[in-house]
Amino acid sequence: MDRIELELYLNDLLQVGKFRDYCPNGLQVEGRPKVERIATGVTASLAFLEAALEWGADAVLVHHGYFWKNESGAITGQKYRRLRTLLNHDLNLFAYHLPLDAHPEFGNNVQLGQRFGWIVDRRVGGSGVDNDLICVATLPLPVSLEGLAAQIGRTLDRAPLVIGDPDWEIRRVAWCTGGAQGYFDAAIAAGADVYLSGEISEPTTHLARESGVGYIAAGHHATERYGVQAIGGHLADVFNLQHLFIDIDNPV
Repeated sequence: MDRIELELYLNDLLQVGKFRDYCPNGLQVEGRPKVERIATGVTASLAFLEAALEWGADAVLVHHGYFWKNESGAITGQKYRRLRTLLNHDLNLFAYHLPLDAHPEFGNNVQLGQRFGWIVDRRVGGSGVDNDLICVATLPLPVSLEGLAAQIGRTLDRAPLVIGDPDWEIRRVAWCTGGAQGYFDAAIAAGADVYLSGEISEPTTHLARESGVGYIAAGHHATERYGVQAIGGHLADVFNLQHLFIDIDNPV
């Protein structure tokens, strides 16, 4: 597949023009013009790039790429080593941040909810939240906070951090993957009984206790593994590309 055709297709599919993001979305580093094998992963770390090259990838597609807002523009240290690896091997780097979180079919939020059997019935935003990133679902039957956390732990294969009374009854769930703990207020305003994200901050604990709304921090990496897999599988089906998801373990 032609690299330019792939970029145009992904940019249109993920509607990158609708987002104000913290990094460029799309082709971040140009490589070889033809793509037959594409590796997907959460973050374009050096370990991920090396694993993709060992597999024989022509392109990599990740959720966390490079060139973040307010970071230094100097190409030194680890940034230099990563870019050198891409350029020396003519490897294309595609990265999609908020567009990949928000997509209604392939997005991290929808894909994570599907793992738990949650059907999105509402999307909300809030202060500093663009494009209604927060998903809300009503559970078919109420469950305790402890029971819900146990289900999440089994599904993600890691124990989440849970703030709240284990016996609290949960009927409405809100979630946003990754580092979205700052959206907790918006989830509470949406009527959620519990909010799930990837990370937690010091004020989050107090807000959960004072509001009576549970908080579950299930891991930034753990909650954002599924969007890139869905996109990679879609590209394999539509364009007959070879696809491999590479999971570089991350405890955060």
